Amino acid sequence: MALQALTVILLVLALLLILGVLISFSIGIAAISGIILTVSLDVTVITAAQRTFVGISSFSLTAIPFFILAGNLMNEGGIAKRLVNFVMALLGKLPGTLMVTNVGANALFGAISGSASAAAAAVGSMVKEGEEKQGYDKAIAASSNGASAPSGLLIPPSNALITYSLVSGGTSVAALFLAGYVPGIIWAIGCIIVAVAIAKKKGYKQNAGKFSWSNLLRATIDALPALGLIFVVIGGIVLGVFTATEGSAVSVLYSLILGFLYKNLNLKKVWHILVESAKMSGIVVFLIGVSNILSWVMAFTGIPQMIGSALLSVTENKYLLLLIINIILLIAGTFMDVTPAILIFTPLFLPIVTGFGMHPVHFGLVLVYNLCIGNITPPVGNTLFVAIKVGDTSLSKVMPYMLRFYAAILIGLILVTYLPFVTLGLPQAAGLL
Repeated sequence: MALQALTVILLVLALLLILGVLISFSIGIAAISGIILTVSLDVTVITAAQRTFVGISSFSLTAIPFFILAGNLMNEGGIAKRLVNFVMALLGKLPGTLMVTNVGANALFGAISGSASAAAAAVGSMVKEGEEKQGYDKAIAASSNGASAPSGLLIPPSNALITYSLVSGGTSVAALFLAGYVPGIIWAIGCIIVAVAIAKKKGYKQNAGKFSWSNLLRATIDALPALGLIFVVIGGIVLGVFTATEGSAVSVLYSLILGFLYKNLNLKKVWHILVESAKMSGIVVFLIGVSNILSWVMAFTGIPQMIGSALLSVTENKYLLLLIINIILLIAGTFMDVTPAILIFTPLFLPIVTGFGMHPVHFGLVLVYNLCIGNITPPVGNTLFVAIKVGDTSLSKVMPYMLRFYAAILIGLILVTYLPFVTLGLPQAAGLL
């Protein structure tokens, strides 16, 4: 029954996606198709409706709409320029100053806004004019912009990690948030190393003059209110001052106040942001609800156990199993967005990895890291295409340079996968595990 159900689910899901059906409807229809031969139609429909309602009835789920709203307020709140100036003052003496600045600012802005595409668009636009004046190759600039933008999705607050927490059965959001820092920083550092290497080869020089502590101090003070969001929200969650859901509401209030203080927000803009955030939240929440049908079907038909047995029949070596899972996730990530992929693959692989002793927090970061790579790989690769559009170049020109960034990012994936302390070190030190 499990093999039959899985085959039907995959075939129906692939067909619907090829036909352009929305991912949420595709998941729901595919899930129902996978069990309708086993359970009567009336029972299937009623149960599917119940599972959808159960899937969206979690109080923790309200954190996602709040963080989406906070991210959109930050996007319009005028923080990108301040973050760029801060990173420029900090890293501006490295070769390829503007590319390095782009990478560092993407990590910060992506973490604050919660969107890799928003980071690539906002920060990429900020440094574009300077890169053109200094003779940077457009394809090189676009590749460093696109490759580094997803690093912010690993650094909290992260909607991807909240989604994983919900679908994994309540893995600690605070632990996941702390676990995301080192992988996100590893991703960004890898991109900086590649950017510096390319800059040296191409002869892109650093900023003239010596490093200035006074300049860094001014830039830090200017960017401190924006950076404060990370410290206030994450610090509050980790220290137990408030829950992740309450922290998301605090982030909205903080972002709103900051936007008005920077004089980049007004009532008209706020109304537009509220409407767009509600639309985006509705899509995400409905997707999570529908995915609960798929989780139920998988559990009922025994699909995870079947896949686990199949993988264990190939090898019982946990390192090889993790390699196989990584390859599957990397391939899937090239065709799927992060959120639906988390919803589909968590119930498939989590029982397998926990079976050989892998901590759910560790697997959560491995999963999200893998799927974030899909943001910058064709044919979906939304963030990559945003970077190409902002950089006014083409995919064929960018890809030769992207290969170098992929290599650095994949080295980071290996570290995150096979060295548990990379992800678990901070949560353990904070007493969250």
